[in-house]
Amino acid sequence: MESPHKGKTGIRRLLNAFGYSCAGLREAFRNEDAFRQEVLLAGVLVPLAFVLEQDMAARALMIACVLLLLIVELINSAIEATVDRISLDNHRLAKRAKDIGSAAVLLSLVNLALVWALVLLR
Repeated sequence: MESPHKGKTGIRRLLNAFGYSCAGLREAFRNEDAFRQEVLLAGVLVPLAFVLEQDMAARALMIACVLLLLIVELINSAIEATVDRISLDNHRLAKRAKDIGSAAVLLSLVNLALVWALVLLR
């Protein structure tokens, strides 16, 4: 069974999609501690990227790494919510899915740290 919203087109589809995206951001901020912490980190790092004396390409790369972290955290949270919706029982595949999502967040954090270090130490 497909969503009844799939038939929407044009500006109505865009407005609906924007609303769903905003709702997703609100839910993540409201319910996910890690996302709130990473938003706080972004609130520090993004303005800092504009204050630091860097060329536009370096600044864009620094900000992109921060945004990538937020994106990966949102996907990880969606995976965790989906797994929990299916079952709260301990299962090796549920653990694997959650651990892999967590690993993606860790790699995004490492990526952020490495890029910022390389840009700032050059």
